[in-house]
Amino acid sequence: MKLHRDRSGVMHVQAVDEIGIYRGLGIAHAHDRGLQMLFMRIIGRGRAAEVLDSSLVETDRFVRRMNWHGGLTTTRDRLSPRARALAAAYAGGVNHAFRKSVPWEMRLLRNRPEPWRIEDSILLSRMSGYLTLAQSQGELERWIVELVQGGLPAELLEALFPGRLGGLDLELLRKVHLTERVVPEQVSTLAAGARMMASNNWAVSGANTASGRALLANDPHLDISQLPALWYEVMVQAPDRYAVGATMPGVIGLLIGRTPDLAWGATYSFADATDSWIEEVRDLKVRRGDDWLPLRARIEAIAKKGGDVEEVTFWETDDHGVLEGDPTQDGYYLSTRWSGADSGARSTEAIVEMWQARTVAEGMAHLGAIETSFNWVLADRDGHIGYQMSGLLPIRREGWSGLVPVPGWDPANDWRGFHSPAVLPRSLDPSQGFLVTANNDLNDLGTAQVINAAMGTYRANRIAELLTGRNDLDSETMKRIQLDVHSKQAELLLEVLKPLLPDTPDGEAIRGWDCRYDAESCGAEAFERFYDELLRTVFGPALGHAAVDFLAAETGLFTDFYSSFDTVVMAERSPWFGGRTREELFAEVAERALSGAPRPWGEVRKVMQRHVLFGGKIPRWLGFDRGPLTLVGSRATPHQGQIYRSAERLVTFAPSYRFVVDFAEVGLESSLAGGASDRRFSRWYYSEAKAWRAGRYKKLRPTVLAD
Repeated sequence: MKLHRDRSGVMHVQAVDEIGIYRGLGIAHAHDRGLQMLFMRIIGRGRAAEVLDSSLVETDRFVRRMNWHGGLTTTRDRLSPRARALAAAYAGGVNHAFRKSVPWEMRLLRNRPEPWRIEDSILLSRMSGYLTLAQSQGELERWIVELVQGGLPAELLEALFPGRLGGLDLELLRKVHLTERVVPEQVSTLAAGARMMASNNWAVSGANTASGRALLANDPHLDISQLPALWYEVMVQAPDRYAVGATMPGVIGLLIGRTPDLAWGATYSFADATDSWIEEVRDLKVRRGDDWLPLRARIEAIAKKGGDVEEVTFWETDDHGVLEGDPTQDGYYLSTRWSGADSGARSTEAIVEMWQARTVAEGMAHLGAIETSFNWVLADRDGHIGYQMSGLLPIRREGWSGLVPVPGWDPANDWRGFHSPAVLPRSLDPSQGFLVTANNDLNDLGTAQVINAAMGTYRANRIAELLTGRNDLDSETMKRIQLDVHSKQAELLLEVLKPLLPDTPDGEAIRGWDCRYDAESCGAEAFERFYDELLRTVFGPALGHAAVDFLAAETGLFTDFYSSFDTVVMAERSPWFGGRTREELFAEVAERALSGAPRPWGEVRKVMQRHVLFGGKIPRWLGFDRGPLTLVGSRATPHQGQIYRSAERLVTFAPSYRFVVDFAEVGLESSLAGGASDRRFSRWYYSEAKAWRAGRYKKLRPTVLAD
């Protein structure tokens, strides 16, 4: 086995077999991203207050409540002999590297890391699957409960979520005790909380390309305001095969990338894998039909720096997950279950099988078995393309979408197993010659209707627009699309707004605007002020203006589910409008919001990239924090650029990693928003940032093998 870097800093692992490849991957991860791995493991075990800072008890309480560390040995034992051998080889490589050198930050924290185990990789897979993906669905469902308890009328809720509130019982929901946030803000801003909510991927068949070979592009949109980057690129090679792409340090296998035969990329599906039930509790028993069953107590000891220990009791049901609040007082409570809570074995099996998969059909079969819900787009060397949704997505009773809590005592509301990948949204070699996913609603491609709140169609529509009617597509076209900052959302709103614009510098800037969110655009900055005020004007009277300001500036709700809010503001009439027409509302907002002079978009889009442990805590000249960088794009552009605050720091959605595969070539082209190493004094700590900002790509090729 040999490891070496290429001139971009990407590690190449060469071995005679898969065991050697996975051992080498473990060494590479531990060597370049050891701090990231150990930091995430500390969080995932619920030991942040003990190791990092005693103030992080709330973080540990949430993690222990989620119980990602539960049943890890059982999950490990479900692995096939082959998958377990590869996972053991990976863990062995990690421990080999840590025996040579442990990150100095661990010594500073007075933490002596325990050996890495297969179970640790499963733990990181679970926590990343929730915090990067499923978290937002739980937050949305919790917000709906808060709206109901705040007295929001049913017709306003229905206008915001049309046709998706089946099972809603307003009177019953108002009786529920709400005591906790779904996810504490501190958790969302730690290393594992880099949310993969907004991403693009698409594949083009050989019939539509200049070379006659298939193309695939993927750019996961994550929080780029932290260092190191979440992704870790690697090239692995055996005597007759190679694979190249992005991995997640601590997690086994290549998550997105290509082999000589097959390429695959992922986006979040927005399928609902998290549900809540209303539970009636008496004497620490929960109602089930006419019976009362005892709640199960799980006691966790949370240690703090300095030696104090806090005991926390979590009350669990046998079928609906963990109860929220203190059920020692009789009443109604929420219980919540995430389908991926026991995941890990099937996902690991699927990823390791991708090494040998030769065709799109084989790849769809493997990736469809992954327990976390992704949109997978694939292409192969014969020119075929495909799309497959994955995930443990619950089968619910007819009429309940899962968006609102329902009575837990009614057995009709229990999950009835999980949908087969065969009925989830999927497609093979569509007639238009391309497939696009961008967190949009893809229910029409499946039998099961598993998406109840998606991000919107704007990015997907823009990408499709740039692909349609072409038979000369190539990798340069794919890269231009990834860098595109044109907004279909702005196009749509401007159809209403343009005739109503005031005769001011702001109005003139929007009137001549090309709907591009580049750094020099004054129209983009003026339009965004209009849009912010539009949301405040429409939703402020019912929700409270301060609440809307908080949601827009300090949470990801408007960021994740903006299409639901656009459904309201683009309606000709809505109960949210207070008796006004859409045109009257737009004119009023334009008059108020567009009375000044705009600034270039880039002036208000400065973002620092902060070190995961020391960010903002030590002088900038030490080089742990970098920037500022100018984040172009918006919520609805293929090159997405979103900024909001959470836990008193900026959070972003942007293309954290871009890659393009052209089957007319070997390897792939890519761009990473950071560098290969989490070592501040390594030359690879921030080595790709300049090229990423400029939209330049590097070429990654195997060093020995030919296609």
